[in-house]
Amino acid sequence: MIYQSAQDWRDATQKKVLLFGMSGLGKTHISNALRASGDWFHYSVDYRIGTRYMGEHITDNAKREAMKVPFLRELLMSDSIYIGSNITFNNLAPLSTYLGKPGDAAKGGLPFAEYQRRQDQHTAAEIAALLDTKSFIDRAHDLYGYDHFVCDTGGSICEVVNPDDPSDPVLSLLANSTLMVWIKGNEAHTEELVRRFDRAPKPMCYQPEFLLAAWNEYLAETGDSEDKVDPDAFVRWTYARALAHRQPRYAAMAKQGITVSAEDVARVETDDDFVALISQTLEATT
Repeated sequence: MIYQSAQDWRDATQKKVLLFGMSGLGKTHISNALRASGDWFHYSVDYRIGTRYMGEHITDNAKREAMKVPFLRELLMSDSIYIGSNITFNNLAPLSTYLGKPGDAAKGGLPFAEYQRRQDQHTAAEIAALLDTKSFIDRAHDLYGYDHFVCDTGGSICEVVNPDDPSDPVLSLLANSTLMVWIKGNEAHTEELVRRFDRAPKPMCYQPEFLLAAWNEYLAETGDSEDKVDPDAFVRWTYARALAHRQPRYAAMAKQGITVSAEDVARVETDDDFVALISQTLEATT
C-alpha cells in the first residue's frame, strides 16, 4: 500500500484514495463530501466513461430515436436542433439508459446480441477510465493545485479486472497510485439494495461469462424466448445473483488495500471525518 501506517497517512501531503464496492453504499456520498471541502479533487469513473469514452454512443443512440420522429428528423437533418447528454456526477441516467436491458422490444428491451455489444463497449470504456486515474492525479495537482484526490469507481470495477492477480495491469496501476478502500456492506445492506433495485430496476454492467450464464439460466427457468423476456423481470432476477457474484471479487481486491464498513461510511460528513476513519482503519490493520 502507498501508506504503510496511519502515521504515513496522516503525514502525507498528498492523500490519494480509491473507493470501491457495491453501488449505493456511500462512494459518491464520501466523494461529494470531500469535494465540498475544497481540498479534494473528485474523479468519477462513471462520469469519465459517460463523457469521454461513451459520449458519442449515448448521443448517437438518442439521435437514432429522434430520427424516428418526422418532426425531429427534419430539424436534425437541417442542423436546427442539438441533442446531447447532460450527464453529471449525480445523474448517470444517460449512461445506464444506453446500456439498456435485454428482452421484449415492446417493453423497451434490446436484442441480447446488441445488449452484449453495449456491455463490451462499457467494459472497454471502464478499463480506459480506470487507467486514466494516474494521469488525473497528476492533472489535479499540477493544473488545478489539488493536493488530495479521490477516485469514485463504479460498482462494476470488479467485473473488468482479475482481482486474484496482483499483476493485473489495471489493479497494479491503481494500487501503486492510490490507497484502495473497499466499502463493505452487510446482509442487511444487500437486502435493502435488492429492495431498492426491485422498486426501480436499472441497467448494470456484468462480466461477460456471468451475464451469458445468467441469461441462459433465466431462459431455461422461465421458458421464455429471447424476444419475449420481460426486461425488468430479468434484471431483477439477475441483480441479487450479481451482488453475490461480486462479493468475493471485491474481497480479493481489498487484499491490496483496506476495508471500511458501510455503517462507518454513513457517519462521514466532512473530510476530517474521512481522514480519521482511514487513520483508524490503518491502525487496526497494519
